Amino acid sequence: MERHYIRITDFCKSHYVEESFIYELFEYELISLEIVDEQKFIHEAELPQLEKMVRLYRDLNINPEGIDAIHHLLRKTLSMQEEINRLRRRLNRLEEP
Repeated sequence: MERHYIRITDFCKSHYVEESFIYELFEYELISLEIVDEQKFIHEAELPQLEKMVRLYRDLNINPEGIDAIHHLLRKTLSMQEEINRLRRRLNRLEEP
């Protein structure tokens, strides 16, 4: 399977963000980076999530620390929703005659 990567400099130019923003997201472990021949790349599978983070940063003026908190809360909410769904299915099975 072939992997597709986007160079950080290209992403930053096309999305009008500083490279330092991407490195901060990496430090918070919100994205991963690949280094090839001393150039840094982002895997294309991470683009949708990264673009959401860019919008939070640029449009709502939320710093990387805030984005980390939002990301954590969204993951926790999703986990809780999955647990609720699992419990509902279990309850439905128990209530069936």
